[in-house]
Amino acid sequence: MTLAQRALERLEVWPDLSRGRASCGAGRALRSVHSEILHFHSDHDVDLHLTVPAIQRIHRDLRASTAVRVVPGSRWVTVHLDCDTDVDLLMSLVSVALKAHLTAPPDTGPSTASATAHCNLHRVTLVPRDDPDDR
Repeated sequence: MTLAQRALERLEVWPDLSRGRASCGAGRALRSVHSEILHFHSDHDVDLHLTVPAIQRIHRDLRASTAVRVVPGSRWVTVHLDCDTDVDLLMSLVSVALKAHLTAPPDTGPSTASATAHCNLHRVTLVPRDDPDDR
């Protein structure tokens, strides 16, 4: 069983989540009554839908984690599952996401609707390289 499958099985029993197809068309999703919360795209990559205030509040911690990829301008973060600790991190972040969506105003209008509908699956993240002159 892959780590993503293990995470999905653990999360499926949460009463606030229900299983479905990811709106991006790739993989499975778990959603709350408010919105999609998770997209399981592969055996190792899961996109998690947060809110802007939640991302701002824990941005430093997200950036510090080697398992989390933050895409600028996205309300989704990608969690790469390499070990059991990454699954535990995902569980904690899902809890944050559920609470954030519970207290967030509903998404309205074309700009916010499209922002929540698009996970990070086809987004490219450029990681700055060290300047060779600094070595």
